[in-house]
Formats: sequence, C-alpha cells, structure tokens
Amino acid sequence: MFDYHMHSSFSADCPVPMEDMIKGAIQKGLTEICFTEHIDYEYPDDTIVFDFDKKEYASKLIEMQKKYEGRIRIKKGVEIGVQPHILDKYDELMAKEVFDFVICSMHTVEKKGLHYGEFFEHKTIEEAYGIYYGELLYCVKNYKQFNILGHVDLVKRYTKKPCDNPFHTELTAIFNVIIPEGKGIELNTSGVRYGLANGMPSDDILKLYKQCGGEIITLGSDAHKPEDITFQFSESLKLLQSIGFKYITTFDNEKPTFHAISNMM
Repeated sequence: MFDYHMHSSFSADCPVPMEDMIKGAIQKGLTEICFTEHIDYEYPDDTIVFDFDKKEYASKLIEMQKKYEGRIRIKKGVEIGVQPHILDKYDELMAKEVFDFVICSMHTVEKKGLHYGEFFEHKTIEEAYGIYYGELLYCVKNYKQFNILGHVDLVKRYTKKPCDNPFHTELTAIFNVIIPEGKGIELNTSGVRYGLANGMPSDDILKLYKQCGGEIITLGSDAHKPEDITFQFSESLKLLQSIGFKYITTFDNEKPTFHAISNMM
C-alpha cells in the first residue's frame, strides 16, 4: 500500500514533524510513502509562506530513509501550486532540484486563493468553474515539469453549492494534453474527509479520465496529521477497480512503477 500525498512540518500548513508522520504510516501498514511538501509561489496570503529550505528537506529525508530502511520506503516529493503567470518560477525550481515525484496543483485562481472564497464573489458557480479549468488548461499546456495533477476538481471543495455543469469538455481537453505526455492524476481521498460526497476527483471524472485513455493514477490521503494517513483507501481501491483501473502508480526519480490493485485488496 502506498500513500503518495502527505505533508509534514516542512509544509507551512502542517505542524507535525516528518518522523511522526512516518511512524503513523508504519502503524497503518504502508510499504511506501511520498512526502509532497507545499511550494506555492505568490500565494495570496502574506501571513503564510508555502516554501521550505530545500537542503534541510533533503537532509531530513536521507536521515529518515536510513533510520527506517527495511520498514518503509520514503520518497522525496513536492506539491507545487501553479498559476499562469508564475510557471517560469517552477521551471527555475526544477532546474535546481531533484524530486522523485511532483504533484501539480492549482490552489489560486485569478491570483485569489480558493480557500478564502474571494475568487467566487460576483460570479456564478459555472463562471467560477469555467475560469478554474481554463487556467488549469493553460498551465498544463505551458508547464511540463510534473508527474500528476493533484485534486483536479479542487474548486468544488470551496463552493457553497454544487455546479450542474460537469465541465467534461474542459476536463477532456486537459486530459488530452497530459495523457500523451505520460502524466496522470491522483485520487485524493481528503474530499470525503472535508465533507464532500466523493474524493477528488469525483467518480464521473475518474471515469472520464479512464475513457480518455488515462492509466497513471496515484492514491493520496493529503494527510497533515498521522491519523489521516490512508483515509478512505480501501473504498477508493474498490472504486478504481470497478471503473477499470488495474494499477496504482508510484515514482522513483520521476519514473513510474505500476502496482496491481488486485494485490492490495
């Protein structure tokens, strides 16, 4: 079993030390985890800085890999928060740093954080969704240094009511860019933890991704504390298998390895 979306105190929104998260993962029976610490350049909140000391992060990972060798594999990842006007900054980052795994997420739209609700003001739900997916499409067309898209329908977490338009046309356009490039998506189980009916993305989007030819999919809890590691994993594996996915993907030096879901059931 693998959890490929986890945070520790290297992420500005997580107070838990890396070793405590590792111990929690071992207790949950995981064989491999990947820390995907936040880097969100120009995040629209001056009170929080989504960045970290890269050398310290690498050093701590090496220390933990040695300490827990034979008990759990620990991979070096990052979750970058893209925006159309700062893609060059992430190109510069990736030219300097080496990661096993890179999640490309979008937490900020029109330079406004989804979390705070300002983005949704004076817009219909459909207009907000359209802008979100439009910016995400621009980013995947113009930025290539990532392995999977994180919580691709994150916008739904912050709306006060559902959107009747599933935006499958826009999502198909996004998938038609990333799938031929060997990139995938994640099933982020935190959606249910935050009170949504599904993980992120929702079941219909997972089916759409599969219909578009998508095979690369990771499973992540987006845990910021040990007790949330592997949240909803059993249900998620059954869902993925029912849709027709055969494998969960892990990464080493950004190269994918495929693991049969049937072996995890």
